Amino acid sequence: QTRREPPVHGMLFFDYELPPHLVAQEPPANRDASRLLVIDRSSGSLSHHHFRDLPSLLRPGDLLVLNNTKVLPARLLGVREQTGGKWEGLFLQWNNGVWELMTHTRGYAKEGEWFWVGDGPLRLELVGRTSDRHWLMRPNLPGTPEELLSAHGRMPLPPYIRKGVDAEADRERYQTVYAEKTGSVAAPTAGLHFTPELLSRLEETGIGIARVTLHVGLGTFAPVKEADPTKHAIHAEWCEVSETTVQAIRACRDRGGRVIAVGTTSARSLESAVRTGELQSYRGDTNLFIHPPFQFHAIDGLITNFHLPRTTLLLLVQALAGSETLRQAYEEAIRHEYRFFSYGDAMIVM
Repeated sequence: QTRREPPVHGMLFFDYELPPHLVAQEPPANRDASRLLVIDRSSGSLSHHHFRDLPSLLRPGDLLVLNNTKVLPARLLGVREQTGGKWEGLFLQWNNGVWELMTHTRGYAKEGEWFWVGDGPLRLELVGRTSDRHWLMRPNLPGTPEELLSAHGRMPLPPYIRKGVDAEADRERYQTVYAEKTGSVAAPTAGLHFTPELLSRLEETGIGIARVTLHVGLGTFAPVKEADPTKHAIHAEWCEVSETTVQAIRACRDRGGRVIAVGTTSARSLESAVRTGELQSYRGDTNLFIHPPFQFHAIDGLITNFHLPRTTLLLLVQALAGSETLRQAYEEAIRHEYRFFSYGDAMIVM
């Protein structure tokens, strides 16, 4: 184990020690076989279940809100044409045919230099920089980023999973079964536990399903370095809450149901759509930083995975669960050897 400093800034639960063997390296054989820790906000009680038990844990009339973003195979590996040295890049965004990538290679690359992706035929030309490691590159082949990355890219696993080395199975498993709108460089991991069969069972039980879109960026996982974590500069991500989803939430409220966000990304999207005081459709960037104290207006509950220490995601969850309750939940999960992070187990805060 790595010795960590005690939590900072008052009573916030912000840091913890995790035995390394609890970091999940592979997904479970069946998505919904993951364990599920249930946190009752009113009593602070904890109970142990499996994700497949979800229909019996919710009530008819409740509404689950899923993030239907789709992960791009955004990781590129290859060699520099000029030197033969290895390089790697992570696609971030594009504009007018020019890609922005976060890159790594030895030595200094000059503008005009070409970089092979794999064994070809895709090559990228360095045409500019926004910082030392953020390059602007132009591909030699026609096609959208989605088309080219699907053919030549690899799934962008986080470094704590097999040191970021993906396998063929990750093309399916590091993606939700309802992924639809391409744009993320990381999976909305709370949704990885759902299967088509489980979604059908939920709907048969009278539990509604609605969707939002938030394209997950690298900033989601950026560690917080400020002594006061609430002073962290939050990343901006693009999201969309449709009028259809707004109407589904209003109908849920009218029938006395609860709105349960599946993942921190869904929670941020919905709370961004209600910042004017009334829930309404929203489309655009959001830099909403949810941390204690925060008054939730759009959601009543949250399904989420176990998050890295010293991240904004940990702060978001405790804004709903409460700092001491969440601390106890993580201690309980570690004691019972839950699996942590992207391919790990889940919790639901209700």
